[in-house]
Amino acid sequence: MTLKSLLASSLVLLGAVSTAFAEATWLTNFEEAKKVALKEGKPLLLEFTGSDWCPPCKALHKEIFSTDEFAKEASAKYVLVELDYPTPKKQQAPELKAQNAELQKKYAIPGFPTVLLVDAKTGEAFGRSVGFGGGTVRQYLDKLAAFKNTPEAKAALAEEDKKNEETRAKAAALRTAANAKIKAALDAKDFDAAAKAIDETSNGNKLKAALDKASASQSIDPANKERALKYVDEAIAVDGGRNAQALNSMRERVANGGLLRSTPATKPATEAKPAAEAKKADKGA
Repeated sequence: MTLKSLLASSLVLLGAVSTAFAEATWLTNFEEAKKVALKEGKPLLLEFTGSDWCPPCKALHKEIFSTDEFAKEASAKYVLVELDYPTPKKQQAPELKAQNAELQKKYAIPGFPTVLLVDAKTGEAFGRSVGFGGGTVRQYLDKLAAFKNTPEAKAALAEEDKKNEETRAKAAALRTAANAKIKAALDAKDFDAAAKAIDETSNGNKLKAALDKASASQSIDPANKERALKYVDEAIAVDGGRNAQALNSMRERVANGGLLRSTPATKPATEAKPAAEAKKADKGA
């Protein structure tokens, strides 16, 4: 073999080695992943993601999971499992969808992306990271490494889950009561009472509150175009131009005597999520 061909062969080999670490191997079958984890004596790293609709999920993959550094180190420590919750546009086998829905419920996933470290023997989680707000690969790996598979860590996470569930239950009860107030106010044609109840349910989301008040105004008194427009204008001001085209179109419709309709622009300024999924808080990971 000539020196030239030897060098060419070396470059091909180096390219193959480089590619091998270009991306970590993610399993999707939870039971199979458990078998691998038990055999290799590793915990499971479960990633709950919305691969085709969730911006922080996409950022986490691009900036962390797709790097050589993560692939090499994380694959040596954990068995990686991707649990995806895509939009209907992305094909997903029924059995995979059923598995993922069951695991989302089992681990009370608060939002996407959520990454759990799970004891393969017991199925208990001992570490959790919700959302992704940036940071280096090293910082993310160090954060995962700080989660220890101990009885104390598992108990702390279980207690946190319990408190979160209690908080969600209380919030749901408050929403139900507030929604009942709104309905009662609408039935009584009492706009002031409806507006007050809407503020109670808005959770600080001024854009949603303004649009809900505009809609309530139309429901109570369709002829009072001026009041409905007042709240549409308030929504436009609060929005700050992010959904200008949609909101201006809504304003024009109301000004011309049409009804306000719910559109994507009426949602809070966060990622829209599939209706079947709970939603997540995009906290920094």
